[in-house]
Amino acid sequence: MFVLDEADEMLSRGFKDQIYDIFQVLPSRVQVGLFSATMPPEALDITKKFMEKPVRILVKRDELTLEGITQYYVNVEKDEWKFDTLCDLYELVAIGQSVIFVNTRRKVNWLTEKLTSKDHTVSATHGDMDQNTRDIIMREFRSGSSRVLITTDLLARGIDVQQVSLVVNYDLPTLPENYLPPQDRTKWEKFYNVVIEALPADAVDLM
Repeated sequence: MFVLDEADEMLSRGFKDQIYDIFQVLPSRVQVGLFSATMPPEALDITKKFMEKPVRILVKRDELTLEGITQYYVNVEKDEWKFDTLCDLYELVAIGQSVIFVNTRRKVNWLTEKLTSKDHTVSATHGDMDQNTRDIIMREFRSGSSRVLITTDLLARGIDVQQVSLVVNYDLPTLPENYLPPQDRTKWEKFYNVVIEALPADAVDLM
């Protein structure tokens, strides 16, 4: 049996060739299981090349729930103002722990250095780190050793920390299904059939 978790990412451009190489050395009658929170059409098309009459269990997009999640956007006119806006938010609101998503590994390192310089205790993780290092970082974050976790969308899913009270999409997601909750008012509102309002002045009371 060959089990592929986070299959949409593993079948994306960055890993697809490696997965093909693996299948070259697997027995022809191997049983294949693919699992993922999301499975875009292009990933499903790729599976046709190495799966024969697969049983598909798919959840419809409109069954994804955002119930109980309060979402707001902050209108930032210039990209260089985003960091100061983020710092203002942390000074304004008492936050137990938070997760910040960015789109690149370079941005993870940059934002980690910037927040650390502002005396925030920050954990950071991205795909360039080996699995053992990422596991250690996640254990430290879950234990409360740091208040802020910065990560890329590759590692967006599977983060389940009870103390997390705030999720920030510092960058707009490249794919809307990569993030719950989303932060853009156009594509993401249509994708999830929700209305996202501006962060009100009384945000302290709301959070």
